[in-house]
Amino acid sequence: MTADKILATANQRIERSRKGDITVVVTDKGQPAPGVKVEIAQTGHEFLFGCNAYVLRPTDKSPLQRVYQERFAALFNYATLPFYWGGYEPEPGKPDAEHLKALARWCADHNIRPKGHPLVWHEVVPAWAPRDLRKLVPLLRERVRSIVAGFGGLIDTWDVINESTVSPKIDNPVGRWVKQLGPAQAAGEALSWARAANPHATLVLNDFNVSAAYEEQIRALMKARRAPDAIGIQSHMHGGEWPLERVWEGCETYGRFKIPIHFTETTVLSGRLRSRDWQPDAAGWPSTIRGERRQAEYVEKLYRILFSHPAVAAITWWDFSDLNAWQGAPAGLVRKDMSPKPVYRRLLRMVKGEWWTQISGKTGPDGEMDCRGFYGTYRITATSRDGRAVSADVRLFKRDRRRVTLRLPA
Repeated sequence: MTADKILATANQRIERSRKGDITVVVTDKGQPAPGVKVEIAQTGHEFLFGCNAYVLRPTDKSPLQRVYQERFAALFNYATLPFYWGGYEPEPGKPDAEHLKALARWCADHNIRPKGHPLVWHEVVPAWAPRDLRKLVPLLRERVRSIVAGFGGLIDTWDVINESTVSPKIDNPVGRWVKQLGPAQAAGEALSWARAANPHATLVLNDFNVSAAYEEQIRALMKARRAPDAIGIQSHMHGGEWPLERVWEGCETYGRFKIPIHFTETTVLSGRLRSRDWQPDAAGWPSTIRGERRQAEYVEKLYRILFSHPAVAAITWWDFSDLNAWQGAPAGLVRKDMSPKPVYRRLLRMVKGEWWTQISGKTGPDGEMDCRGFYGTYRITATSRDGRAVSADVRLFKRDRRRVTLRLPA
């Protein structure tokens, strides 16, 4: 399909795949209650709209940090937290767990689901990691086990292994381990370690190498009964926006595995495009008015297409602010001073406006009111003419028709 046709049919797919039916039944003294005011207010999305939260500091009360946190929580229900081995455990046996737990608690306080990233990766390997694989593997296994188990209940979603299709090219301990086993076997081992540590966790396989090699790895994991719970696709676009047809084709390709797709690292710039391959721009990399306009227009189309595809379950932006953004790029939804770019306002309008259910009406003669809403959580309130009220918190699941009965107090 062309991009125009994909976009033209997006709202139809959203209506079909992202919404379900709710019937509210109100009774009064056991009898149907007609003419009762019913308010259906969405409180959370089932779909995960996320961002990495690497600049977030829960104890920092500075004006910049306060605005960062407010704008982050206003838009997102999903946050990626950093567990890079060399940063998390710069000295053996001395992990920085308390900082990550504080971040996870902040997420919980703001109804944001945290995800840890990454447990196994060939980059950010600590200098003290043994080169002898007989010594490395027990340490790597214990790292995965202790983090997944130790953070259980606080963090139950993990990017378990990162970019393993290209790890054999990297000459360091983790790269050599993946090369020795092969990417599929290494990924299967890491996923098994994490699964044993927390059988209820959501485990993500993550890669930028969206190619035949990645597809083959997923097929091998499925055949070995070690499949991940989600397929992660990185989509950093420092060199230019992906054609929307390519985005759709990727969703179709990986959707055939019948495993939810997470777009785990999405970057679209609001300044000039990358001039050198994967190198920070030491001279500065400003956001521009023209670039911000281009960023907003593309991202609105990108999110609409991804949200409309039934296989996609999450989108994570990378980074929230231009402040300390990866490579110094103008990648943020907000600027360095935390003022919102046009892209932030557009996403907020979509996520908390167009794709957010707020309905008010009255029950019919049978005491019932029907509506459709986006999958997620709701607070439903019924108020009688004489002011008696009752409320309930409910969740509308995917492919579910929810029937909720509210009984007015005497």
